[in-house]
Amino acid sequence: MKPVVELASVDKDYPLGKVTVKALRNVDLTFYRGEFTTVAGPSGSGKTTLLNLVGCIDVPTSGEVRVDGQLTSELGDRDLTRLRLEKLGFIFQAFNLIAALDLYQNVEFPLLLQGGMTRKERRTRVLEMIERVDLTPQLRQRPNELSGGQRQRVAIARALVTRPRIVLADEPTANLDSETGRTIIDLMKEINEDQETTFIFSTHDPMVIERAGRIVHLRDGQLVDEDTNSDSGDARGAP
Repeated sequence: MKPVVELASVDKDYPLGKVTVKALRNVDLTFYRGEFTTVAGPSGSGKTTLLNLVGCIDVPTSGEVRVDGQLTSELGDRDLTRLRLEKLGFIFQAFNLIAALDLYQNVEFPLLLQGGMTRKERRTRVLEMIERVDLTPQLRQRPNELSGGQRQRVAIARALVTRPRIVLADEPTANLDSETGRTIIDLMKEINEDQETTFIFSTHDPMVIERAGRIVHLRDGQLVDEDTNSDSGDARGAP
C-alpha cells in the first residue's frame, strides 16, 4: 500500500535562550491510507511537534518529511498552503472556530480558501457534512451558542469538508467529558472507515488509544515502540 506520510531520520530542535530543546530525535515513521493511528506519550514527548511537521506548519531541523509524496522542505509558501488546503484537515483541542461566523460559515470557510467550487456546490458539500455530524438544527448558531461537544463536531466537519486524504487531530478529546469524547471518536472512526481517510491523533487519552488501529509511542522526542490494536477492528494500513 502506498504511504501517505513518511518521516525519515527526522530531528526537530527549538532554541530556548542558550539551550536547544530537542523536540524530536531521529524519528522514522510511515503512515498509510486508511490508518487510524494514535501518537501517544506524556506531555513534552514530541506529539504535537510531529503533527506540526506532518501538517506543514513547521519544517524539520534535519531529515525528511513527505506528505502525499511531496518533500515538504522543498516546497515554497504557496505550495505548502495548497498542500494544506487540498490534502490535510486539522482538528484542534481548542476547536479554533471563528467566533464571528455561524456554524455553516465556519464549515464553508476552507472551501472558500480552496476555491474552484460554485456557491451551489459549496452549499451541497457543507450541508452534507453538517448533517453527517448531526448539527443541522444548529446551522445558524455561532460557536459561543454551542456546547463543547457540538463545537468539536463543527471542527470535524470543517476539517473534512475539503475531503482531505489526511486528518491531523491534536488532543481532540482534551476539553470534552468522557461520554462526549467517545461520541466524537466514534464519529471519526466511522468517517475513517467510510472514506478511507487517514487519521493521525496525538493524545494521552486511554479511550482514544483504545480505538486506534495502530499506536505509536513517543518519549522525550524519540520513537520508543509501536503496536497494532487488534481490538480496534482496524486491520488496514499495513503494507
